[in-house]
Amino acid sequence: MRFSTPRAAILAATALTVLSGCGEGGLDFDLRGGMGNAPSTTEAARNATAARPQPDARGVISYPSYQVAVAQRGDTVTSLAARVGADVQRVSRYNGLMPGDTLRDGEIVALPERVSEPAGGPLRPGSVDIAALAGSAIDAADSAATSGVETSTLAPAPGQHQPEGVSGVEPVRHQVQRGETAYSISRLYNVSVKSLADWNGLGSDFAVREGQFLLIPVALPGKPKSALDPARTTLPGEGSPAPEPPSAATPLPETDTVPAATPVETVAAPDLSDSSSQPATKMSMPVRGNIIRDYEKGKNDGIDIAAAPGTPVAAAASGTVAAITEDTNGVPIIVVKHPDNLLTVYSNIGNVTVERGDSVARGAKLAEIRSDGTAAVHFEVRDGFDSVDPGPYLN
Repeated sequence: MRFSTPRAAILAATALTVLSGCGEGGLDFDLRGGMGNAPSTTEAARNATAARPQPDARGVISYPSYQVAVAQRGDTVTSLAARVGADVQRVSRYNGLMPGDTLRDGEIVALPERVSEPAGGPLRPGSVDIAALAGSAIDAADSAATSGVETSTLAPAPGQHQPEGVSGVEPVRHQVQRGETAYSISRLYNVSVKSLADWNGLGSDFAVREGQFLLIPVALPGKPKSALDPARTTLPGEGSPAPEPPSAATPLPETDTVPAATPVETVAAPDLSDSSSQPATKMSMPVRGNIIRDYEKGKNDGIDIAAAPGTPVAAAASGTVAAITEDTNGVPIIVVKHPDNLLTVYSNIGNVTVERGDSVARGAKLAEIRSDGTAAVHFEVRDGFDSVDPGPYLN
C-alpha cells in the first residue's frame, strides 16, 4: 500500500511528537505486556551503579567464587581461551558457544574452571548476608519491592591495588533462562538495562541468549536518585491562598435537631490483651530438629535448625515463592512471601523442588538439607525490610 506525500508527512510528524513526549519519563522499548502496560524500567534507571572492575592484561576479572574473562576486539572463543589459559572446549560448552564464534568487544565469558590469579589474587568479600543476595530478586517477584538489599564490602588483598572505579562488591552472576530478556533481568535486579549492557558488553539490541552468564551491576552507596526532589517540589495547593468560607462572615443559624432513634447502649469490648501480643500468622518448623543457633539481631538474622542430610525442608506457612537465588558458594536460597508483608528465608539447602512464582501450602516441600557442609537449615522471618525473631511465629 502506497501513501500520498501529505499523508506520509502527517504520519512522520505524529511519530516525532510521540517520541519527543517520552524524553523526561524514559522510553521503555520492552512492549511485551502491551502498549502502555509493560512494567517500567524508569525506577531502575535512576539507581546509579558502579563501573565494572577492570580486568588484568589477559582480560580476567577474578572473584572468590568465580572468574570471568572480558573479550577484546576481534576475539573468538578460541583466542580468548588461549590468552587466559583455559580449555577452549570447556569454555565453549559452559557458555553455549562454538570455538570459532566471534565475540563482541567487552563481552563477558564465564570461566568453568579457575585460571591463574591476577597479581595480588582475587578481590575478597567480607561476610555474606542472605538478604544481600536475595533482596533484588524478591523485589521483582511480586512486581513490587518487598525487601532491601545489603551488600558485602570487598577488601583488596595485601599488596593489591584496587583499580579506580571498582565498587568493592562481588557482583551476583545470573545465568539467562529461556524467555528472559535484558529488560526483564534488569527489572529483576532493579538496575538499568544500559548498566547491564555496559557491564556485559551487550550489543546495541541488548540481545541475550539462553545459558549466557551476566554480571549484575553493583549499586553505588547511598539512596537511589528520585525523580521527586522534596527541596524543589511544590506540594498541591502550596502558595495558593485558601478562600474564606461563606460561613465566616455570616454564621449559619442554630437549629434544634431531634435524634432519629434512641442511642444504642455501648457494650464494653472484650479484653484481648493476652492474645494481642502474639503474631497473627503462626508458622510451623521447616524441619524437625534442635535449634543449634538462636536468633540474635544484627549477628544472626534467623535460627539454625539441625537435621540429617536429605531431610525435606518444608514451607513454614502458605505463600508464594518470591525468589530462588544462590550465595557466593552456589548454595541455593529460597524466599517465600506471605500475607501481611512477611517473608521467610531458607538457606544452606539443596535439591530445590519449587520454582519462582509457585504457590506453596504450609508444610509443602521446598528443598532438602544439603549432603555436604553443616547439616542444618538456616531459617529467617522478615517483616518487610527487617529481620524478626522467628520464635513467636513458630508453633
